[in-house]
Amino acid sequence: MDILLFIQSIIMGIVEGITEFLPISSTGYLILTADIMGFWTKEKADLFIVVIQLGAILAVIYNYWGRLWHAFMGLLTGKAEGLANPRQLGLSLIVATIPVMILGFTFADEIKAYLFNPYTVAVMLIIGGLLIFYVEKRPKAIIAKEAEDISIKTALMIGLFQCLALIPGTSRSGSTIIGALWLGVSRKAAAEFSFFLGIPVLIGAGLLDLLKHKDALTTSQDWLILGVGTLVSFVVALWCIRWLVDWVSRRDFTIFAWLRIATGVLVLVAALVFGYDIEG
Repeated sequence: MDILLFIQSIIMGIVEGITEFLPISSTGYLILTADIMGFWTKEKADLFIVVIQLGAILAVIYNYWGRLWHAFMGLLTGKAEGLANPRQLGLSLIVATIPVMILGFTFADEIKAYLFNPYTVAVMLIIGGLLIFYVEKRPKAIIAKEAEDISIKTALMIGLFQCLALIPGTSRSGSTIIGALWLGVSRKAAAEFSFFLGIPVLIGAGLLDLLKHKDALTTSQDWLILGVGTLVSFVVALWCIRWLVDWVSRRDFTIFAWLRIATGVLVLVAALVFGYDIEG
């Protein structure tokens, strides 16, 4: 067992668990962390970065099992206790998932080949931070207080925003949450809809990438490293989800804008001053 690689996988799992549901780009921070640590070969690291997200999304299913079950049964039967439109949430999630599934499955390899590098991450972190500032300052009327209130039309628009997250550094959570806020969804509903929307997207992306590139994992240690990182991301994400919902009920997202911009600037400065290879 390579102890250093084991420790690095734990660190990667912690980074994933913390960042997956924050509007700061988990993929971006994972790419930067892997690059700084010299984590694995590029092929294995790229696979790890995608598959490890399964742990975080399992934390969403665990935390919201009751509501997700009601949404599923409402979609099938048209009946769900306490909901005026039982099929609304299920249909909205399906509609919002379609755009990114089409683009992701079509261009996944090209995106990994040309955009999975620290330079892209740094630039998109800065751009995304500026967009958060803009949306937070923009006056808006609330059209959906709960995730179950989001209409099909609004869900489709959120789904189109989610496509931006195919660019590393943009953030799936960031693009969906900020897009939802732009459209008039409440902070809490935007965060929770983003959580739910991640289930089909991240499970689909993780399993597809594992199926296509599993030959990169050549030893039992490789599978163990992947499993450890995924487990750690699950445990850390359990806490982070609950913290974020509490946070957005009392505060806005501007602190995450500052964090994005600061990180992006640090990476670019490191390239200019210390010769850090931002081309990956």
